[in-house]
Amino acid sequence: MISRILVSGVSGPIGASLLPSLKTRGFEVTRLVRGAAAGDDQISWNPAKPIAPNMVSGFDAVIHLAGESIVGRWTKTKKIKIRSSRVAGTTTLAEALAAAQDKPQVFVCSSAIGYYGDRGDEVLNEESKPGIGFLADVCREWEAATQAAAHAGIRTVQMRTGVVLSPKGGALGKMLTPFKMGVGGKIGDGQQWMSWIDAQDMVGAIHHILKSDLLQGPVNMVAPKPVTNAEFAKTLGGVLSRPAILPVPAFAVKLAFGEMGETVLLGSQRVEPTQLVMSGYPFRFSSLRASLENTLRR
Repeated sequence: MISRILVSGVSGPIGASLLPSLKTRGFEVTRLVRGAAAGDDQISWNPAKPIAPNMVSGFDAVIHLAGESIVGRWTKTKKIKIRSSRVAGTTTLAEALAAAQDKPQVFVCSSAIGYYGDRGDEVLNEESKPGIGFLADVCREWEAATQAAAHAGIRTVQMRTGVVLSPKGGALGKMLTPFKMGVGGKIGDGQQWMSWIDAQDMVGAIHHILKSDLLQGPVNMVAPKPVTNAEFAKTLGGVLSRPAILPVPAFAVKLAFGEMGETVLLGSQRVEPTQLVMSGYPFRFSSLRASLENTLRR
C-alpha cells in the first residue's frame, strides 16, 4: 500500500495539478526542492550532485517531474541545461533510490513523446523505435538514466508525455493570447500531429500508474485521439468563439525559434496511449473540444 510519496518538480503545470490531488487523497507528500528546505515536508537536493541514499529511504513511491523547460531558443547553453537537468538529475535520484535501505515500490519518471522524433503520419506506441534529433536523444538518455532503480527491483515507469492542456499555464497558456485576440491559426501547413492530454487525465493516469502493479517501462501519457495542428487551432478558436484563420508560416517559426520551433512546433507525433488503454485507465477527456471547454472554464 502506498502512503508516503516523494515528488520532484512540483512547480510546473503537471506538479501544480498533481500535488493537491495527492494531498486530497490522503498521501503524505514530501517535496524534493532546489535550495534550502523550508520545512519537514521538503528535502533539499542539487540534481547535479549525489544524494545520500538515507535521504530518500522509506518512501513508498517517487514521482520525478523535474527538468529545465524546453521552451526558448536552443542555444548551446540551453541544450546543456535541458540535457543535464534530465539525465544527470534522474541518474542521481535513481542511483540513490537503488542504494536506499528502504526502497520505494515504484519510481515514476517524466519523459516525453519527443522520444519518437518527427514521424509524420506514422502511428506510434510504446514499442515504436526512438526518433532522431536532439530531443529524441535527450529522451532516450533520460529514460536510460532510470535503469539503476529498475535493476534494483523497483517498478520503474517512464511517462512519455504529450502536450498537457492545463489551466495553470504550459503550452496552452502560451497559445491563448493570440487566439483570444483573433489572430490565432495553424502553424506551418497544420498537418503535423499533436498528441495531447487533459491535465485532469494526466493526474488521473499518474494515480493509475501508482496502483497498477503491472505497468512498468514506457507509458504514453496522451489522449486516445490525437489531432492535427490545423484541427487543434480550429477547435481552440471555436471554443473561444474567435477566428483561427491566420497561419504562422513555417519559415517564421524557424526564424523565431530555430531548432526548438522546427522540432517542437513543426514536428509531428501521432501517439497512442496503448499501455494506459490496455491497463484499463478510464479517460475522462478523449475529445479535444470537451477538454478545452472544461480547461478554459477553470
